[in-house]
Amino acid sequence: MSIYTEWVAPRIETGLPPIHQSSAMDDTECRVAAVREVGPDTVAIDIETPDDFSARPGQFVKLTFEVDGEEEPRFYTISSPDVEDTFEITVGIDPEGTVAPVLADLDAGNTVTVAGPFGSDYYEDEPRAVILAGGPGVGPAVGIAERALAEGNEAAIVYQDDDPVYEDRLSEIEGDGGLVRVLDSDEDLTEATADALADGGQLFVYGFADFIDAATEAVEAAGGTTEDAKIENFG
Repeated sequence: MSIYTEWVAPRIETGLPPIHQSSAMDDTECRVAAVREVGPDTVAIDIETPDDFSARPGQFVKLTFEVDGEEEPRFYTISSPDVEDTFEITVGIDPEGTVAPVLADLDAGNTVTVAGPFGSDYYEDEPRAVILAGGPGVGPAVGIAERALAEGNEAAIVYQDDDPVYEDRLSEIEGDGGLVRVLDSDEDLTEATADALADGGQLFVYGFADFIDAATEAVEAAGGTTEDAKIENFG
């Protein structure tokens, strides 16, 4: 999937917005519970939840790998609705990436070094969640929507990607009463965004910078505002 490079959060570089880590867990060895294909060049990795780890969908964790003797940190947003026994991250596998070969070789029983959670743009039991997701932004989108619907709240997802992933979960979300719109990358976001915003709600936007710009324009064109939106820019 061309839009999935190696999902590296911009916070790796210095001088960018700080991550919120008041209750973050330090580097901890965690066991991989399962690795599943969820779409083209994309896997979901289930990680056993360590003691005293608490997180909400939309927050992210840091995984640190050793590659050729060098530590390589990467940030991945949680894509499961809860972290009760395990938590899930969604990873696009770029065969040319630095960390991708390590990720591609993971199996159940392997361990990974995890720290977190980080981030402030996550689901906080809002009665209606409206999530605009580009590419890998679908990870937090499905996690938030599933959590909201399970709690008796409402959810709407507008997801733009030429090669969609999690189509089964998106169908289940729609079947459970959520609004779901899946668009190609060349389709205009405005109409679907207007439908999603029609009944109000907390706006979340997840994706790379170009998608964030397009989503912001779509919200404004639909008569909405991003003033109180929770926005996570993947770089």
